[in-house]
Amino acid sequence: MVTTLEKPQTLSLEAFLALPETQPASEYAHGSITQKPMPKGKHSRLQTRLSRAIDLIAEEPQLALALTELRCTFAGRSIVADIAVIRWQNLPRDPDGEISNQFSHPPDWIIEILSPDQSSILVIDKILLCLKEGSELGWLIDPATKSIMIFQTGSTQICFADSEPQQVLPVLTGLETWQITASDIFAWLKV
Repeated sequence: MVTTLEKPQTLSLEAFLALPETQPASEYAHGSITQKPMPKGKHSRLQTRLSRAIDLIAEEPQLALALTELRCTFAGRSIVADIAVIRWQNLPRDPDGEISNQFSHPPDWIIEILSPDQSSILVIDKILLCLKEGSELGWLIDPATKSIMIFQTGSTQICFADSEPQQVLPVLTGLETWQITASDIFAWLKV
């Protein structure tokens, strides 16, 4: 007896983008759709607090803007970054000067916060794609281990809040006057 397996149908990027948005957001990679997990308390707190901290030092001098849950479509993929930091000069604008709804390039700095039921491999794949396509920096924040994995072209390191409380984390070039540690970030979980 011969068994044949039906090849799963893949969806085109154009077909994916024509679908209605989902809550939580869905992402498109390798012909398939993956829905992001619903953010829980720690994820939400870190995302909100970190994006606010970045904007406090980067927005007024028009260096960069931190945007949460931003869809970026490029290189045949459509991702939704937990925090996408975009350099001011790279912000897409409508003809009237307002920020555009369409982002067709990776963020300059992508920050992902791992949820308990989320695949770290898929998130790392997303960060590595961004670096390959021009991102300068990627962070993967893991609340469970209180660690931050730092991705830069040709370099990866992990900073643990408990064992390296004073280690200053690399940030986007131009924002180096802002110094933050993994310990600082995870301290925001105390309310």
